[in-house]
Amino acid sequence: MYSAGGAAAAAAKRRREQKEEEEMTRYNSGDLSGWEFKIVRSATGRFSSREAVQSLCAEEARAGWELLEKFDNSRIRFKRRIERRAQDQTLAVDPYRTHVGISEGGLAFVIIGVIVAVALAAVLVGSAMK
Repeated sequence: MYSAGGAAAAAAKRRREQKEEEEMTRYNSGDLSGWEFKIVRSATGRFSSREAVQSLCAEEARAGWELLEKFDNSRIRFKRRIERRAQDQTLAVDPYRTHVGISEGGLAFVIIGVIVAVALAAVLVGSAMK
């Protein structure tokens, strides 16, 4: 239940982030050969502390992913050699995960649920006081 202005602002933010992700690091064909890339996202800005980033990097390293760049507290880009794919079936983690923590949709659901619960509580308190 986003307002039209809120939805437009969120869409504009996603477009800016996507443009930044495409333009921040320039690759030539030699840089891309033999590598694959992914961006891990956090809807809650989980990557604000050094410890959180180090923990994520340690988890991703199990699948051969290397930190390439941190965009902000919500997005980190990794790379790995494509040869590491052969070991994916032996991993206990998803080597292609792109989200950590609650998803954006899940976060929106929680926020809406809290708003509805507070509104319902206000109505109940208001009617009990009559």
